[in-house]
Amino acid sequence: MSIESDLKPDKRMMRQAFERAANTYDAAAVIQREVSQRLLERLDYINLEPTRLLDVGAGTGISIAGLKQRYPAANIYALDIARPMLLETRKKQGWWQRLRRPVKLITGDAESLPLADASMDLLFSNLALQWCLDLEKTFNEFRRVLKPGGLLMFTTFGPDTLKELRSCWSQVDGYTHVNNFIDMHDIGDALVRNYFADPVMDMELMTMTYKDVPGLMRDLKTIGAHNVTRGRSRKLTGKGRLQAVIAAYEQFRRDNVLPVSYEVVYGHAWIAEETSAQSVHVAFDGLK
Repeated sequence: MSIESDLKPDKRMMRQAFERAANTYDAAAVIQREVSQRLLERLDYINLEPTRLLDVGAGTGISIAGLKQRYPAANIYALDIARPMLLETRKKQGWWQRLRRPVKLITGDAESLPLADASMDLLFSNLALQWCLDLEKTFNEFRRVLKPGGLLMFTTFGPDTLKELRSCWSQVDGYTHVNNFIDMHDIGDALVRNYFADPVMDMELMTMTYKDVPGLMRDLKTIGAHNVTRGRSRKLTGKGRLQAVIAAYEQFRRDNVLPVSYEVVYGHAWIAEETSAQSVHVAFDGLK
């Protein structure tokens, strides 16, 4: 198995992790809710009135209320690889909503969408692309199901996400302990190769703080985002190694809290009437 393959998630384990986390996800999904809100706000500046839209990697439906508010007449579909997550989405809908205009729930994989060609006006995806094994295949599927003139709007995590935790584990052993995240420029290039029009990419750095490392690890497990890489150790993490990670993380402590970095990547692109080579515009949102 190659080093690159070791860094990719084990999809079976990933699905099982999210299935187990469905009932606890919302309690710890702070960063997911914040990024969702920021992505939804970007839709306010885009001239689009979709009749059919798909939330790819919808999870427990964090973004659904915002999508329904912006597009009350649209038929909304929620897709996730973990069925229990979608059942949490259903719970958030009142009985009248389920009766009058229900969100259609689809258990499926973003890399193989169970949808017809050119069937959607908008694909919205918040923090799901980082779980896909093959970005080229994923974008090809997105382009297939979008109508001409349709929009892809997404967020994902960049390489500096959890950089402190990754650094600490690298001092302890040679296994992968933090999931791999793709660089913003590589994502933009993949959009171009898959004939998306006018792709725009930008990013921002967000920081959460914790009192201790076990609190961070508990939250990652609570939302199903703990280590599911193929190169992970198959053995239980020993107390000694865990204590070594905790000790190493202390170098980052400031004002009596530990920082946790998230590099949030935003992207959007269109489906043109005619496909042709496109250039990608990368903005850094004022960051140096």
